[in-house]
Amino acid sequence: MTDHTPTPPPSSRSTTDLVGDALTHVSSLVRKEVDLARAEVNENLNRAGVAIGLIVGAIVIALTALNVLAAALTAALTEAGIPAGWSALIIGAVLAIIAFILMGKGVNDLKLSSLAPTRTVDNVKRDARAVKEATNAD
Repeated sequence: MTDHTPTPPPSSRSTTDLVGDALTHVSSLVRKEVDLARAEVNENLNRAGVAIGLIVGAIVIALTALNVLAAALTAALTEAGIPAGWSALIIGAVLAIIAFILMGKGVNDLKLSSLAPTRTVDNVKRDARAVKEATNAD
């Protein structure tokens, strides 16, 4: 048979019991915040993986475009009466601008601030304020 004695009201509990309960709650809170931080960092790393994929995609598209389309477009411009050298320069510049835009998007998505666990930081600050208010109220 198990003992089902109720927990005494806080006013009759010893200081040791209260400190023990507080430490248990703080420990549990820290564990939960660490778990939240871990989950948030994993989520942010997944987004970083997508950003790296964008960068790789930009490189592949840029190289493919330069190899396949540059020759065809240069030939078309040359046929239209523009000298071959100028045709190649125009086509190269347009493709470089497209690659630059894609690369900029990927690099921007990889900024370190986007990887930080901001929700966890906000929760920890909120918890710290609550603990401070609770200790000041006593």
